[in-house]
Amino acid sequence: MTFPTSAYLRKATSRAKSDVANKLVSMFLHDLSRKITASLQLSITDAKYAEAVAAAFGADCCYCSRPLELDRAAVEHLDGMNRFRLGLHIPGNVIVACKRCNGEKRRDDQLTKLTLAESGWESFLSHDSRRCPTACPNCAYWRKLWPDAGQCVANMERARTKIIAFRARYPEFLRWSQRAQTYLRPIVDSLYHDCQEFAAAEIKKTVEEALSNLPGLNECATPELLSNAGKVGL
Repeated sequence: MTFPTSAYLRKATSRAKSDVANKLVSMFLHDLSRKITASLQLSITDAKYAEAVAAAFGADCCYCSRPLELDRAAVEHLDGMNRFRLGLHIPGNVIVACKRCNGEKRRDDQLTKLTLAESGWESFLSHDSRRCPTACPNCAYWRKLWPDAGQCVANMERARTKIIAFRARYPEFLRWSQRAQTYLRPIVDSLYHDCQEFAAAEIKKTVEEALSNLPGLNECATPELLSNAGKVGL
């Protein structure tokens, strides 16, 4: 099978506005999280919280239980910090996963609507090949990790049980998460779309200003080229 080079290049050059908007949403959720953790007097960086995570999961990935490595571990937000999952950087939502599980879970985190569970992390641990299409990449990920179907289901359920027990230790923070998911969606959606529009307008204006001042370009470029260049990043 030939690698789809053209499709990947188009995808990379067309997502500039979304990248900016997604980053702004993440910054908003992080700042909101700082206010919440300050009011409840427990942050992710506190030694007490780090000890609780280590006690619950040891030095293993919270999902697959494989040993963590310094260069192959990722800070994991159980409810993803994006405009779909509206997760927060607060105790009970932040643990540690291997980079592979962290990356695979993003497929669920980026879905507008989940069908297997109410949260992204539970959905990720629900891909047991019984309810998804045959070509589901997350089901394939778990099958490759644990080829035996019975073992796969049991291990995923074990991970789910451990995460639920850990989160239950932070009821006040979980209530904040539930409030965020109930009330923040219209605010975050508005922020995301406003940022996209602002980014598009500012990029277009700045590109046109840069082109008008770029030495030598006006002498060799056609009007069509200059017009198309003004659309870069849009």
